[in-house]
Amino acid sequence: MTAEQILDHIEQYRQKMMNMASRSSMVDNEVVEVSSKLDILINQYLYLTKGRSLKDRHTV
Repeated sequence: MTAEQILDHIEQYRQKMMNMASRSSMVDNEVVEVSSKLDILINQYLYLTKGRSLKDRHTV
């Protein structure tokens, strides 16, 4: 996936999470699952655009 595609997915998941949370709560299991997927996408984007993973940052 390209960085641009990941950004599109990030926006889709962000909107989905916000819509779901507005109907339930931020601690609803489904909202948490979408939030987790959003975190993964953000990490993938950072890895592609910054050239290193978040794990690498912790070892510096």
